[in-house]
Amino acid sequence: MNKNIKKILIGITILVVIAIALLPKILSSSESGSNTIPGGRPDMVVPVKAHIVLLETLGNSVKTTGTILANEEVELRSEVSGKITKILFKEGSSVNKGDLLIKINDADLQAQLRRAESKVKLSEEKETRQKQLRDGNLISQEEYDNTVGELNVNQADYDLIKAQIDKTEIRAPFGGIVGLRSVSEGSYVTTSTVMARLQNFNSIKVDFSIPERYSASVKTGDELEFKISGSNKIFKAKVYAIEPKIDPGTRTLQIRAICSSGYKELIPGAFANVELSLKQTSDAILIPTVSIVPELKGQKVYLYKSGVVIPQDVELGTREETRVQVISGLSLGDTVITSGILQIRPKSKVKISEFN
Repeated sequence: MNKNIKKILIGITILVVIAIALLPKILSSSESGSNTIPGGRPDMVVPVKAHIVLLETLGNSVKTTGTILANEEVELRSEVSGKITKILFKEGSSVNKGDLLIKINDADLQAQLRRAESKVKLSEEKETRQKQLRDGNLISQEEYDNTVGELNVNQADYDLIKAQIDKTEIRAPFGGIVGLRSVSEGSYVTTSTVMARLQNFNSIKVDFSIPERYSASVKTGDELEFKISGSNKIFKAKVYAIEPKIDPGTRTLQIRAICSSGYKELIPGAFANVELSLKQTSDAILIPTVSIVPELKGQKVYLYKSGVVIPQDVELGTREETRVQVISGLSLGDTVITSGILQIRPKSKVKISEFN
């Protein structure tokens, strides 16, 4: 039994001695392995794809959403409260500027108008007689001036009642199409009652907004394209008005464009997908988006120089679907690595297998 224990102790001692002898080699191998590419040999050359930097034309554009508007639109309301006596339009029909659309009861005002008219007539006759008497020096100038003043007051009263009667007549402020009415003859309306809507379709407007970073790039006359729901047709318009202030709540700039009225598919209030073309850059540097390596302090790319990888910090600009603009950090002729990004490190040896 003691012999067996002695053999076991001797075996353990031999294993410990062997482990101590091999430990320096194991540590050296581990340290050298930490400086190699993961999963590869120290002298391994990684095949990668690359892109040569060229100067290209960047068609800068911004995509957003908007709303279709009529050229002119107004809610028909009355300036006075009262009962509707006449509705003189058909729903959905065209009307001309100045057409009488709705009449409010004005019987009391008409009576006042006739009384005022009678007073004006009597004052005019009195003024004519007083003028003859003054010319004959039969009355003083003061008496004649009082008569003229009375005539002017009566005329002003007449004009006031006439203006009040005009407020009982709702006329078309411009030519267009009247929509659905919400009242009938005999309805009592107030100044807040919307009786119908009138719209003019001589042209169609598009309201939309863009982020403030594009505010310096847009100007009146810029062209845009837009689509509406349920249609693949592309409509064209031009910017004609820009809000002079950026909305502090949304940090966007409000823009309005106008297009031809020949598009029957465009209905005010419809949703529009807008693409606005901005100023083109003829000497832009564009690289594939997959080559960008994000970092905490920005972005970088890997360059190919003399067979090894060199990291380079870059500043990005406008993004496209598969490419991104580089504002600074790259020069014409630089070779940017676009594949194998996760397998390479600075100073790694690489070989370009394909350019894209």
